Amino acid sequence: MNSTSTKDAEMKHATHVIELSELKSHGPQGSPVLGGNLSVIHGVKVRLRVSVGQATLTLGEVLNLKEGGILKLESSLDVPVDVLIEDKVVARGQLVAVDDNFGVRITEPPRPLRL
Repeated sequence: MNSTSTKDAEMKHATHVIELSELKSHGPQGSPVLGGNLSVIHGVKVRLRVSVGQATLTLGEVLNLKEGGILKLESSLDVPVDVLIEDKVVARGQLVAVDDNFGVRITEPPRPLRL
């Protein structure tokens, strides 16, 4: 590599120190981003998940699971299932059959989501 190439390489990767003034927090100012108009987010798709239950097993029990085996969950049939968005419970409901699919009948309406 000649000295011209070395200088060119150094120039391409040169760094510059910049000084930023400190920004003091004065609380939120101006209009809200959505301006109270939540209709702008109605078309946003989110992944809704329903948590039916859980089971605690030893690793040996997991390794011995077989096709056709039954895994007993630690919740009873009358306990509501959780409806979640981003791992936050937003509602609760009861499992139901809808044609050949599972469904959830909402028994506790959606709560405000806090991410």
